[in-house]
Amino acid sequence: MGIPPDIKAHVPRPFFCYNGDMKRLWAPWRWKFIETKTTGCVFCNVQKQPDGPENLIVFRGPHTFVILNRFPYTSGHLMVVANAHQPTFEDLDGETRAEMMEMATRGMHVLRKVYQPEGFNLGANIGAAAGAGIAGHVHLHVVPRWTGDSNFMQTLADTRVLPEELVETFRRLHLAWEGSDS
Repeated sequence: MGIPPDIKAHVPRPFFCYNGDMKRLWAPWRWKFIETKTTGCVFCNVQKQPDGPENLIVFRGPHTFVILNRFPYTSGHLMVVANAHQPTFEDLDGETRAEMMEMATRGMHVLRKVYQPEGFNLGANIGAAAGAGIAGHVHLHVVPRWTGDSNFMQTLADTRVLPEELVETFRRLHLAWEGSDS
């Protein structure tokens, strides 16, 4: 249906996205995640599961684990998570903090090998006020980036288009991680 032409003609052009007509991108595979009710900490729960495409844990170290983000910003979006349920880096011991940085560095190495990104965003959101989706369990994001990966879908439709399914991303990164020694 859209905006009536007589009204649309008097409104500045940048006001309307998609010429005033709402577009929809159907993603029925996400319903499984929307319906799932999780009790407790997501990161604590996945640590108890065997590694694989179900829990998306790519690698485990003595104090940390590396997991794919289930709602990634880009393909290959990893998180380095402390095994200990702590809300901030200050509450972790030095060995865990050091291992988190080593795993983030190794993750960047593996992502370069598999996806050839042009850059990375590396960071943490500490606390709900800073944007942490899981505020009680500290973790680092390792996000591979390419020039132009913020396209019109994200800018205008608040929608990300990912070229690869999570299971395939898991398979590729798990194989590359096991083959890396840095």
